[in-house]
Amino acid sequence: MDLGTIGGLIAGFAVIFFGILVADGDPVVFVNMPSVLITIGGTTSAMFVSYPIKVLFGILSVVKNTFFTKEENPSQIIDMLVTFSEKARREGLLALEDDVDEVQDTFLKKGIQLVVDGTDPELVKNILMADINKLEERHSAGIGFFDLSAAIAPAFGMIGTLIGLILMLGRLEDKSAIGAGMSTALITTLYGSFIANLILIPIGNKLSYNSSREILLKEIMIEGTLSIQSGDNPRIVKDKLASYLPPVMREQIGEEKEF
Repeated sequence: MDLGTIGGLIAGFAVIFFGILVADGDPVVFVNMPSVLITIGGTTSAMFVSYPIKVLFGILSVVKNTFFTKEENPSQIIDMLVTFSEKARREGLLALEDDVDEVQDTFLKKGIQLVVDGTDPELVKNILMADINKLEERHSAGIGFFDLSAAIAPAFGMIGTLIGLILMLGRLEDKSAIGAGMSTALITTLYGSFIANLILIPIGNKLSYNSSREILLKEIMIEGTLSIQSGDNPRIVKDKLASYLPPVMREQIGEEKEF
């Protein structure tokens, strides 16, 4: 579970809530059901128009990665690939067959199995890159969903504002209706901006970050797998894969072995 995402959302709501209290405001005043219906209902409806239902359900499975992302350590993956490289040079590629079942990551497991089966290196790369491309497509759909909804939510907030102003101007003779109309006008804009800037845009950014990190990890796996297949020296494999990481993370790679 990503505590940063959950903690950030809670903190965002808390900051707004206590900000209202500090300003001697009544939080109940900011609860307006017509505004909720216009902003949230309108945005949700627009997303159903924008995407097929099947695609929306697929996006939900991508969104859960924002809250339940599995953090993998690239340094551990590199250590594993270097170990495989050492074993392959010493005992041959077929010796890795015993290690395939112990590999937890299905992508890496697939790559090592292809190498053990004697698949052509170019074909191995093409198969694994095809998996990455499909992964990027799924992630792009999820990111695009939040980018679009972040643009739509404030727009529906403005629609709510216009509705409130129309209601208010149409009942100027009724002074009691002026306050209700102005309230709907302003609060709907607040809802649209709040939802977009605290929820939709940050979640889209988090999905983009997680996607780039996962793709980087898989690129390391491809490079390591192909290096193992070509019989590169484990020391070279380690240096090559470490170049994908920032300097701070390179220090986490296991102590250098005597190859």
